Amino acid sequence: MLNTLTVNNIIGEALTLQDRILLQPAPVEGDYLKMVIEAMKKSVKLAVDYRKYGDEEPRHLTFEPYCIKLFKQRWYILGHFHRNATADRPKVDYFGVFSFDRILNMSLTDDKFQMDPSFSAQAYFEECFGVLVNDDTVAQRIVIRVFGDERFYVQDLPIHKSQREIGQGDGYTDFELFMRPTIDLSTHFVSRSFLIKVLEPQWLADEIHNMLWRAVQMYEEENK
Repeated sequence: MLNTLTVNNIIGEALTLQDRILLQPAPVEGDYLKMVIEAMKKSVKLAVDYRKYGDEEPRHLTFEPYCIKLFKQRWYILGHFHRNATADRPKVDYFGVFSFDRILNMSLTDDKFQMDPSFSAQAYFEECFGVLVNDDTVAQRIVIRVFGDERFYVQDLPIHKSQREIGQGDGYTDFELFMRPTIDLSTHFVSRSFLIKVLEPQWLADEIHNMLWRAVQMYEEENK
């Protein structure tokens, strides 16, 4: 485990070689990242105009910024929506994940909030592959078979922290995972095509099969 001093020393050394250390870019619109960090430090709500893919008009949202997460070169905010119950309105208490690149406008409000002291950002995303959490998918046992050299990549860079090796064969290794099989996990498996095969659960194997079959059909239609 690296301590703070060691990390700072590594960063200091890296800065002297910054033109020779190439990182994947993670675009951030304007000063949004700085603004979110400031809001988290001050414990004030954020007001954003947010437009989801496919929506013509943005929605105006106000939420408590609980944490930020970087996933596949995109920054995301975990926003907490909370309102105490009144005689006219029921209690509101839920989370939403928002991508920086779909935020059209952002500003800090003067509304203070108190973060739930029991909240853990690490625990919140613990069962997830990426950032999809609120789609009611529950964690379950997943078994995959990884072929060729891909098995070594998966061994060195696990798909999830629950991953463990459960068997080997001629040119393949089987791994067990316990996590939420959300669509971002499915698309990851699809991206590895013939290198990773889902063995369990069967419904997930069928889903991957159908996604790959639709891709094949798309290419066949283009070649007609």
